[in-house]
This record gives sequence, structure tokens and C-alpha cells, in this order.
Amino acid sequence: MKIEDIERVLGGFTLFRELDHFELTKIANISIAREWKKNSHVFLQGDPLENVYFIFDGKIKIYKSDISGKEQIVAIAKKGEMFPHVGFFRKGDYPAYAEVLEPSTLIAVPISKFEKVLIENPELCIKVFKVLGEKIVDLQNRLEEQILNNTYEQIIKLLIRLAQKHGMEQTDGTIQLKSEFTNRDLANMIGTTRETISRTLTKMKKEELIELDHEGNMILDISMLMQELNLL
Repeated sequence: MKIEDIERVLGGFTLFRELDHFELTKIANISIAREWKKNSHVFLQGDPLENVYFIFDGKIKIYKSDISGKEQIVAIAKKGEMFPHVGFFRKGDYPAYAEVLEPSTLIAVPISKFEKVLIENPELCIKVFKVLGEKIVDLQNRLEEQILNNTYEQIIKLLIRLAQKHGMEQTDGTIQLKSEFTNRDLANMIGTTRETISRTLTKMKKEELIELDHEGNMILDISMLMQELNLL
């Protein structure tokens, strides 16, 4: 990918959208575009923290792993998103793994060089803080869900969140959530077991809170799920 192509791609990200050509060129000049194969890792937990990545195409799973090998999914990042958010203004190691879920094209921006660009562009710093703030609010909400809600409520809120971020709206207003997340993935997102997810989804299907199409994709009615939460 040429410098002008990198500049064009980065210009589509919310973080850089209001920068002028001169400012974007500065960032493009320090950036590297690279393709990643499915199931490879962009970085491992504990690797030296060197780059922030912007997803031009593909999907990345960000997850942590404890000493026993238990996995906790932090986020599923897709086209138009950046990761890791903790990369800015922080030294040390990557706090999680980044696994490629499907062939991806990423633009890597070296943190040390990017920080110099931020210093020279105060308005860009403000945007970075805004993005970080939104991520903090999201993590706070998820933490509150784990503290205040039972597992059934957590699963419903997880399905709503995934549908809003990864789903495709249908003509009747429902959301199609493709069968790309296994029960184990869903369990690892909220810290429960695969068996609990399986039992809960089976119960929700019997109660017609969710449906499956002929390809095994979930069909979700957000308003119905929200109503279920309000009744609990």
C-alpha cells in the first residue's frame, strides 16, 4: 500500500477525519500497512508495546489469558476501529493478545513516532482522549453488568451489544447476527461457562426471544430483548 493510499485510509477513521492533507501526510509517513492471515497473532500478551493498529479490513479478537490458560475476550475489533487503546501515552507491554479472526489488512503506527505527531497537533490529542473516554465508558458499563446483573441478564445485554456492533438490520427491523461467535466465545466475553450459554440460548429459543435462520445465524429483536430485561 502506497503512502497516498495509507493517507486515504487513515482519513476515513473518525480519529483523523478532520485533519488536513498536511497533517494526515505526517501520520501516513510513519505508518506501515500489512496483511495478516487468519488465526495469526498481531501481538501476544507481554510483547513490548510498540504499535497502535488501525483496521482497514478484517476482524481482530482482543483477549487476555491467565496462568491457567483461561481466556477472557476483551473486544472484537472490526474495520474502522483501532487497537489497543491503552497504546497511547503508556509504556510497557501489550496487556492482551490480538488474534486475527479473518484475513485482515492493518495499518501499524509506531507509538513513539505517533506521540510526536500528537504533541505537534493538540486537536488530535483531544480526539484521542475522546476515543479513550468512550472506551472507558464501555468497559465501565460491562463491569457494572457483571457486578449488578445475573448471568441471564448479562447474556441478554451481550447479545444486544453484539447485534448493535456486528449485526445486520433486516427489512422487518430485526437484526441478523452471523454465527461467527461460538458459545465458548460468548462465554469468554462475560466470564461464564459454555454450558451456561448453551442452556440459556436454548431457553431463549423456546421462549421465542431469539430465532435461528437456515444458516444458523441468530435473528434478534432488540426491542423484545430490552422488554425482557425490563420485566426481570
